[in-house]
Order: sequence, then structure tokens, then C-alpha cells
Amino acid sequence: MPYDIAQHFRQDLPAPAAARFGGFPRYNFVGGHNDASGVPVDAFVEAASKALTREGRTLATYGMESGPQGYRPLRTFVADMLGRRAGMSATADDVLVVSGSLQALDLVNAVLVGPGDTVVIEEATYGGAMTRLSRIGADWVGVPVDKDGMRTDALAETLDRLKSEGKRVKYIYTIPTIQNPTGTVMSLDRRKALLEVAETFDLPVFEDDCYADLTWADSRPPAIHALAEPGRVIYCGSFSKSIAPALRVGFIVADWPTLSQMMPLKTDGGTGALEQMVLAEFCSSKFDDHVVSMRSILKAKHDAIVEAVSQEFGTTAEIAPSEGGIFIWVTLPEEVDTSRLAAVAGAEGVAINPGAEWSADAASGRRRMRLCFANPSVEDLREGVAKLAEICHREFGVPTRGGNVIRS
Repeated sequence: MPYDIAQHFRQDLPAPAAARFGGFPRYNFVGGHNDASGVPVDAFVEAASKALTREGRTLATYGMESGPQGYRPLRTFVADMLGRRAGMSATADDVLVVSGSLQALDLVNAVLVGPGDTVVIEEATYGGAMTRLSRIGADWVGVPVDKDGMRTDALAETLDRLKSEGKRVKYIYTIPTIQNPTGTVMSLDRRKALLEVAETFDLPVFEDDCYADLTWADSRPPAIHALAEPGRVIYCGSFSKSIAPALRVGFIVADWPTLSQMMPLKTDGGTGALEQMVLAEFCSSKFDDHVVSMRSILKAKHDAIVEAVSQEFGTTAEIAPSEGGIFIWVTLPEEVDTSRLAAVAGAEGVAINPGAEWSADAASGRRRMRLCFANPSVEDLREGVAKLAEICHREFGVPTRGGNVIRS
């Protein structure tokens, strides 16, 4: 008999939720996976060879002789890129390389948030942000999102109410450029209005810009960070969506008082060195062309899944086409519970993200679902959506048979 180590587990642990990996489902519309053909493998091989030949021996020291903020050539690229693309004024010294945007979330929360605190987020938002706040013992309150992003009129009303209730609001969290999961881009006027509200209530803003390079448009609005007074906005970005999620390399841009508090809390010994070196070498000459290519690939898949959902679900599905990125946000009739749909469909090889997991108020997301279209082929997108519609009809009677939905 194996030793029962579970008797020594901490008593406050959550129920074990991890399962052994058995491969991806046939039709995989979950997570932040990207298009496999878009990974620049040959260019990575070349970049790795050049970087290692030139300075591979710096791997002998933590920080590669660049210090604890990360590989300096990569930080320099990030600062220059954000200046060109997002209008930000930053230097390599303002950048902290992190192990994906999830570590950025953890570090921001570690510096700003404690048990009983409140964070204001978008009504539909990144599920990982809520999960991490929950682990701290913090609360969150959602603000509605429309086509121009977080509604700043509702934000001001929410902050007024929370102030009257004596709640400690620590920051405003927003995903302004390709909002996750709605796919919207916050307008310039709305960005300015959000900063006015933040100033009125004396709050910092955490700007999560992980999808900003993948707008269908050639240009994007300036980052909120670029419009704000120094120190007001903490900015994070990532190479996970623009290049490859498994690299686990992201970055925080903030002023020194903030970074100096974060860095002692980043206790991993440094983000993977080889990944940083390869990215710096690759990005210095190939990033812009790569992003243009990725946009083209993803836009074709976006259009394919929007067409498939429209064809298979008909008018029973409300779809707001995304302005970039890798997700679409779908609203179904009231009788559909997408958490139940996800469980049934998952058992039959179709994986979806139920809306409750991406909503500040789980009840409001009950009939919504997030579909990631980046990884499956166009053929699998169409086949998977058709199968999902069949399962949804069987479980909820939605969509109805006939017309241009549910093929007989």
C-alpha cells in the first residue's frame, strides 16, 4: 500500500481539481492556445543559435549579467516596441520580465491587495484575475462593458457606492485593447475618461494589454499608461498571444517605487533565461512582420468561427465579432446554462469556456460562452461548432431544428 501522505496535507486546501493530462479534446475551444503554424520555429532555431553563440556563457549567473529585472536586450526591445505601438514613454529600467501575465497578476496583487480588499473589474473579464483575487480573500465588483470598453459612467457610480459602503478599493483592472472575453477595443475618449475617474477616486489602474498586438486594424489607441501621470498605471503585456503561449514570458511596466516592491516578491530565481534570449534576438528584427502574419491567420479563423456559429445556431446566438485576438463571446437564450453545456460537450470531445467563469457576476454569464478559435483548423472550427450546436439542441432545445440551423 502506498503511504497516505494526504493525512499531512494542510486542512485549508481546496478540493483537488487537477486531472492527469490525457491529450487535448478533438474540438478544443478553451484556453489561450494559438495557431501552431504561426510559431516561427525556423527563426527561433536561428535566434537561439546566434544568442547562445554570442553570450551563452552568461547563463552561468542568475539574471544573465542583466540583473533581476530580466535580460536587458529584451527589456530594451519591450520599451522601444511600446513606444512605437502604444505611445508609451519607458526605458529598459521601467520593465520587469515575468513568467507570463499570470505572474504579473500575482505580483500586482501581492503589492496592492490583502484579505477583505476590493478590486473593480470589468463585468466580463479574465477568469484568472478573479481566481487570484479569490485566493487572497479579496472581493471584486464588475462594471459593464460596451463596444467602447468599460463604461466609465458606471465605473464612477460603482466607486461612489463602494465608498459609501466603506469598502477598500485597491485598483481598477481593465483589459482595454482586445478585451478578454468580449473582443472590444476601448476608445481613446473612454481611456481618458477612465483616468479622470481614477484620479477623482485616487486609485491606481492595472492595464492588462496582453492581446494588444493582435488588433485587426493596423493601429491601436495609445495605452492608458501613455495617457496617465507617472505612477498611476501599472501595465502588463505578454508574448504568449503574439508569439507562443508556452514560452511563458511577459512583462510589467511601472515606475521604480512599484517595481522595487515587486522584485523581492518575485521569488522564482528569474524567468526562463533561454526564452528571454531567443525572444530578444528574434524580436529585434522579426517581431513586426510576425505580428502582421499572425493577424492574417487569426482573422481568417475568426471569420470562419463567426460564420459557423451564425450558420449552426442561427438567430438564437448573439455574437459580437471581435476586433482582434483569439476569442469570441457568444450569448445564448435564457434557457441555456453553458456550465452544464460545457460539461456535456466536454465529455463528447468539444471543450468550451462557460461564461460564468468569465463574469464578475456568475449568474450574468450563465448563458454565455467564450470560444477560442486560434488553435483548431478551419475545418475543425466548423465541425466542432456544428457538433456543439447538436449537443446544445439535445440538452436545451436550442437552436431549434429547421432553417439554417441543426442539419438533419
